[in-house]
Amino acid sequence: VRLMESGGGSVQSGGSLKLSCATSGYNFGIYTMGWLRQAPGKAREWVADIRGDGTPSYAGSAEGRFTISTDSAKEILYLQMDGLRPEDTAMYYCAAEKYIGSWNLGAGDNYWGQGTQVTVSS
Repeated sequence: VRLMESGGGSVQSGGSLKLSCATSGYNFGIYTMGWLRQAPGKAREWVADIRGDGTPSYAGSAEGRFTISTDSAKEILYLQMDGLRPEDTAMYYCAAEKYIGSWNLGAGDNYWGQGTQVTVSS
């Protein structure tokens, strides 16, 4: 299984970015997938996830600004981020549930990508 993130970059406060996570060898659309982030010196933080049935969930910091979605045909996970703030600056990781029940808001036994850097300047 491979997860490959892209779409990170540097934007000004209030800007937008769309992250993508291309998958390979994964049973897409069955298990939960999501995004987590980690800023320097801080713990990894769950941002959003989407269940196999398409139900999304968001952390409070992402609610109303970020949108998680999937393209089942392309087997890609997305994270549309609008209204970005400097505090959103972090490495963003795509993660995918290995087996039913392993997700645990990304903290369980999951597959991981290498990450894509998002930097928001004020």
